[in-house]
Formats: sequence, C-alpha cells, structure tokens
Amino acid sequence: MTGNIDIGLRERKKRETRAALSRATIRLCLERGLSNVTVEEIAEAANVSVRTFRNYFSNKAEAVAAGHLERALRIADELRARPVDEPLWDSIVNAVQAQLAPGEGDGGGDGGGSPPDRRRHDALRLLLAEPALQGEVLKADVAARDELAKAIAERTGTDVAHDVYPKLVAAVVGAGSAVAVEHCLSADRPTPLGPLLREVFDRLTAGLPVP
Repeated sequence: MTGNIDIGLRERKKRETRAALSRATIRLCLERGLSNVTVEEIAEAANVSVRTFRNYFSNKAEAVAAGHLERALRIADELRARPVDEPLWDSIVNAVQAQLAPGEGDGGGDGGGSPPDRRRHDALRLLLAEPALQGEVLKADVAARDELAKAIAERTGTDVAHDVYPKLVAAVVGAGSAVAVEHCLSADRPTPLGPLLREVFDRLTAGLPVP
C-alpha cells in the first residue's frame, strides 16, 4: 500500500514538473517567439536545471505541445470528479470550460468574462503557426484524445479497448474545443472563449441542426 502511495506521489511530482516546464516555455515563446528562446532560459524560468528539462522534453516545440496534453489530463480529472448523476454532456461541457475558460460564464451578466488580450491572441496564433510545433501538437492531440476517452469510458461503463463510443465522444469534444479556440483566435475583435464553448457544445448535443 505504501509503495503505491509513493509511486502516486512520484508520478504527480513528475506531472507537476512537466506542466511547470511547459508553462514556462509557452510564456517565454509568447513573449519573444519560439526561435528567440533558449532551453537555458526556460530552465531558469521554471527554477530547474537544463538537465531536468532534457529529461522531460527533447526540444522546445515538444514542451509547448505538452501544455495541450496537460489540459486534456485536467479535463479528464475534472470529468471524473463531476457528480455521477449529472448528464454526461453537461459534465463534459463543465469540465472543458473549467480548464479552457475558467471564470467565463455562458454569456450572461457582463458577457462571459473580460475580453481576451488581443496581443496575446496574436502571439499565440503566430506560435501555433510554427512548422516545428505543428507535428508535436498533432502527437499531443492523439494522446489527449486517448486520455479523455478513458475518462469517458469510466463515466459511461464502456470499454475503451472495444467500444467505439468513448473514442468517438473524445474525438468530438476535441474537435469542438479546437473549433472554438480557433474561432476566438481568428475573430476580428477579442471574443471570450467561454460563451463560444457553450454554443459549440449546445449545437453538438442538439445534433448540429442546420441554422
């Protein structure tokens, strides 16, 4: 029993270190651009050694893409923590919004949160367009879908190895979230992500009726 606890603590510590390195990489790359940031600067910002960075990532692009996988892990954790009697798609929407748009409402009140920072959006769009990053993002996306499918399988009592349902739902959730984020990044004016996520999933759960 103690051994399992120790393993769990080590894995959690590794995940925290990995997430901290990814956040530091993303922050610096948004400020300066991917090619203008060094591994040494990232390690310093995360308060670890360069060797530690190399233990987790082979390059900066991989560290940036790891943020996508970490968000998927948190969404899966959030989904597992939702009330068991809550409808599945309500739980999914709440879990996604809690991680992608924390603090943003569904469009009521002040419009669902403060408008995003245009400069940050522009910097993020440029970063995601980096050729070196695109392949890493695709790999992270596959891993993210797998992790979400496991949580959906647990929630629905299905088998991720044999049933298509959890994988299908995970793929739809990933695609819907990506469309919402891309729409926000390409909008003519800053657009809060939270209300758009709600709209996307409302349309999906309604069966995508023709407007």
